Amino acid sequence: MLNCKAIIWDYNGTLLNDLSIGVECINRMLSKRELPLLSVERYREVFTFPVKKYYESVGFDFNREDWDKAAKEFIQHYTSLLPQSEIFPEALELLSKFSANGKKQFILSAMEQNMLNQSTQNENIITYFDEISGIDNIYASSKIKNGLQLLKKYKLQAKEVCLLGDTTHDYEVAKELGCQCILIAAGHQSFNKLKQTGCPIVVNDLNDIIKN
Repeated sequence: MLNCKAIIWDYNGTLLNDLSIGVECINRMLSKRELPLLSVERYREVFTFPVKKYYESVGFDFNREDWDKAAKEFIQHYTSLLPQSEIFPEALELLSKFSANGKKQFILSAMEQNMLNQSTQNENIITYFDEISGIDNIYASSKIKNGLQLLKKYKLQAKEVCLLGDTTHDYEVAKELGCQCILIAAGHQSFNKLKQTGCPIVVNDLNDIIKN
């Protein structure tokens, strides 16, 4: 089991298996604009933060259309499809094990706070966490500020914390916080893309953590 006292979980793609609906949402938007659709493999190569940059990489032109309207369009699609997603079974096993071992657990997400609260409630996982931290807008912006606030609020020593995430931004957050990091390639970015960050530990899925 991980040698740390606290776990910070990313939500989308790490706890919540929402890869398929992420691809479906962007493809609906691309189809509307008569732009090439993305395969799951291509999506996992191009998805990045900030998400505006990712939209531009797949053909959106924000000189011709409004970024704010595009972001709201995505959220409308995502909200309608979200009930199709569920927590990874391996994540539930780890949440239970970490809890039994007395580790503090937190969610640090780029999902809007109200949507995050509703999703975690629907998935019946709220009781595992000391705090569930989302953002106050729909633009999936940086999580660094909220992460630093978590460390301060709960008097956590960064070296005793491990962040579990599925994107390059999660590693950026972990570096800024000064905590350990494990990247899991079962979500929104590929194993190769995650490995390119230089993160010391990149695994294929959460089963690799359960085994250790």
